[in-house]
Amino acid sequence: MLYLVGLGLGDAKDITVKGLETVRRCHRVYLEAYTSILTVGKEALEEFYGKELILADRETVEQEADSILKEADVCDVAFLVVGDPFGATTHSDLVLRAVKLGIPYEVIHNASIMNAVGCCGLQLYNFGETVSIVFWTDTWKPESFFDKIKRNMQNGMHTLCLLDIKVKEQSLENLMKGRKVYEPPRYMSVNQAAEQLLAIIQNRRLQGETAEMTENTICVGLARVGAADQKIVSGTLYQMSTVELGGPLHSLIVTGTMHPLELEMLKLFSVDSSSFEKNIFQQIK
Repeated sequence: MLYLVGLGLGDAKDITVKGLETVRRCHRVYLEAYTSILTVGKEALEEFYGKELILADRETVEQEADSILKEADVCDVAFLVVGDPFGATTHSDLVLRAVKLGIPYEVIHNASIMNAVGCCGLQLYNFGETVSIVFWTDTWKPESFFDKIKRNMQNGMHTLCLLDIKVKEQSLENLMKGRKVYEPPRYMSVNQAAEQLLAIIQNRRLQGETAEMTENTICVGLARVGAADQKIVSGTLYQMSTVELGGPLHSLIVTGTMHPLELEMLKLFSVDSSSFEKNIFQQIK
């Protein structure tokens, strides 16, 4: 059997009882190590689970999935995912491969950022399409995610923005030369995401476009959701470019039309209450 086990969002103890029992009886246990991170390292997980973990990076999962599935038809293999197992499409591919090989599978779900963002007070059924904001480079500055945010706002919906993670990435030079040399991990912050959005707004304005989103649109910044030092702030997009939320992982929410209860909740986390009141009035006017 192949087990896909969600680990939740905080630390080793966020695994479910069912998940922990499964991990402890499996012959091999893999830890997916590139779509998200916990606040503790591999060693802390191994100590709590009582099991040795095999790190599975993007290359292993996407190009060497057969090694993960090897003998899973005759013994139990667990694949551990931070959050929920289906938070990334890569894991659907692993299931499809298992099915083709005649290997049965079971999914053990857990909390993910997709539902945990409700901690800020915005109601989950008021969210539209989730977007990913990627790191820009000097020569590559995509804006497609902005148009999705725009459509959500036109429909009165909030947008959860998942921020880029660069783990075990190669520079273009090392990639071209076939050198297995990797760049240090990078995790996009709320500040960086807000700065890119502000740059797009300015570009669109220069092109004569009137955007629903402005520097004064109310947003929510979240950091380390589910951890003991979780941090939430609400304020304008411009304020999101200046707040300090500490270490990864960060997420950003761009708000749409808000219910009075949502407004009351966001006030609890406002960077500047007077600025918040002023801009909320402008947004719902």
